[in-house]
Amino acid sequence: MAKAKEFGVVVYGATGYTGRLVCEYLNNQYGVNGDVVWAMAGRSQEKLAAVRDELGIPSDVPFVVSDASDYSSIVSMVERANVVLTTVGPYQLYGSDVVKACAEAGTDYVDLCGEPTWMHEMIAAHQDAAKASGARIVFSCGFDSIPFDLGVYFLQQTAKEKLGGPVSRIKGRVRAMQGTFSGGTLASFKATMAAAAKQPDLISVLMNPFALTEGSDGPEQPSGMAPIFEEDLNSWSAPFVMATINTKNIHRSNYLLAHEYGRDFVYDEMMLTGPGDQGEAIAKAVAEDKSMANDPRKPGEGPSKEERETGHYDVLFVGANTAGDRVMVSVKGDKDPGYGSTCKMIAESAVCLLKNPEAASGGIWTPAAAMGSLLVDRLQANAGLTFAVE
Repeated sequence: MAKAKEFGVVVYGATGYTGRLVCEYLNNQYGVNGDVVWAMAGRSQEKLAAVRDELGIPSDVPFVVSDASDYSSIVSMVERANVVLTTVGPYQLYGSDVVKACAEAGTDYVDLCGEPTWMHEMIAAHQDAAKASGARIVFSCGFDSIPFDLGVYFLQQTAKEKLGGPVSRIKGRVRAMQGTFSGGTLASFKATMAAAAKQPDLISVLMNPFALTEGSDGPEQPSGMAPIFEEDLNSWSAPFVMATINTKNIHRSNYLLAHEYGRDFVYDEMMLTGPGDQGEAIAKAVAEDKSMANDPRKPGEGPSKEERETGHYDVLFVGANTAGDRVMVSVKGDKDPGYGSTCKMIAESAVCLLKNPEAASGGIWTPAAAMGSLLVDRLQANAGLTFAVE
């Protein structure tokens, strides 16, 4: 274990919609005084107490009062924690100081970020400090991008066993998904679009699949932006809204893993809509759907407990090498992706860092590159995810 600080994990944003779910999960899974000592953090002691009581969490769970607009309170919070788990987004509005403070203090960090322009900026600004301090900063520890990032990692480990080496081409295909995007995800999407409108140079970051690989690039990648019929899968495929962030994280994982997937690695991500005229019609409707830009939900708004519990997802990964040998794996989750599963994934990511100080050195990481099989095992044991060879 890392040198113990006052708290193993501090949940920053504990009174928000997703933060509450994380606290509920940690309480149910680890208790309050078990081997994971965790605390609830937010702007208001009164609000923290109200949420704690509402969730039925024991009264001895510690509180940390910290406000994104007061840097000294952020520094104080970070210095008391082994790992800061933050759900306070959009991160480009409220997250930069938390990353800075963690990178300088040597405190590990996990978030739910799906904001590639901000991540690009944070890597440039804080990678050196994190390396020097030993802080392991891990972005995108929710539905974006754990099932995809770890799904590709799991497929490549399987390919090494079955085929004797990694595959150069992987398709990520969402077979089924029930659940809604969070108000926070929508706010992040809108904040990214607003930032790009003000700074047109950010558009090149959004469009570049290698935007997070620090100057390293690779072969041309499929755009995934138009419906296609895929003979090998006997299905139409439609654009998948989260592909723009997931693909960037997966290429960053390959970069951080010293190009373990190969320098010629090609990856794209789409949603299967089925064969025939119906499959084609659904794929075209998905491609033309612009409802996300006009969705009125705000951060902190989300589905009912029943909707979270009945949600699920199933993602297929199909890998092929240059000889045409194929490997297929799947990643499935037992709750709605945006909340029920995400709160478990980020909580287990934080606990994985806490319990495995040897998992990675200081720096800015992806889940697969930092934690790999350690996190796959934790998610299967505790968080309702299934990684399977098909």
